[in-house]
Amino acid sequence: MHKVVVLTDSESATGFRLAGSEVVDSTREGAVAALEKLITQGDYGLIAVDQSLIPDPAKAAERAMRGRDLPILLPIPSLQDAFSPNTVDAKAYMGKLVRDTIGFDIKL
Repeated sequence: MHKVVVLTDSESATGFRLAGSEVVDSTREGAVAALEKLITQGDYGLIAVDQSLIPDPAKAAERAMRGRDLPILLPIPSLQDAFSPNTVDAKAYMGKLVRDTIGFDIKL
């Protein structure tokens, strides 16, 4: 069984843990090494990567991912970007996030 983990900064890690997610916190300097370690462990099917740490996780982990189908690397916007004063329309922000992540809109 493959697990899901979030790679993020220590400030954001608490929120993800409170939501029930497994979390690895890192600094920008250690993020690529932490990502490569998670990939090579082979326990994870999905690694959500905070883009404030690694803007393009697929590119940063090309070497570690060579010959592997899993894990899937999912870049997620940083919480600072999501809740910055410049993000005034939360509904539009979340809509764009869903579109960028899964490729289409979902309306309820």
